[in-house]
Amino acid sequence: MRSKQYEIIERLPTVMEHKTIWEAVGWGSVNIEMTERSIANSIYSLVVISDDHVIGMGRIVGDGAMYYYIQDVAVLPEYQKLGIGKQIVEKLINYISNHCVGAGFVGLFASQGKEPFYEQFGFKDYSPGMTGMFRVMEK
Repeated sequence: MRSKQYEIIERLPTVMEHKTIWEAVGWGSVNIEMTERSIANSIYSLVVISDDHVIGMGRIVGDGAMYYYIQDVAVLPEYQKLGIGKQIVEKLINYISNHCVGAGFVGLFASQGKEPFYEQFGFKDYSPGMTGMFRVMEK
């Protein structure tokens, strides 16, 4: 069993670190080229390291002024339920709080069943009055 000691570092995940965690949590396969460009355009990112391996990550994307989206908050399954995800989200929210120039909109998509996790940070489901929508563009 791996050590449960870890460190949170402000930096982008590499494409392979991102891919490893993304696939380990069951989000599907990764398009390497798209992931590389996406990560490079992050506003802010952090990784969680244990035993010299990235075991968790979180990013912020958006315009850096009014709109922020929390993306890719994920922790390897064997490190879940240790409070690591909570620390990731807290650090992401702190970054936004310190960099937002006024009232900002912070959005995210929660994996099914993870809604209560994000509710503890003040995120709410505003349906049916307001519905989050998205479209996947295929090439």
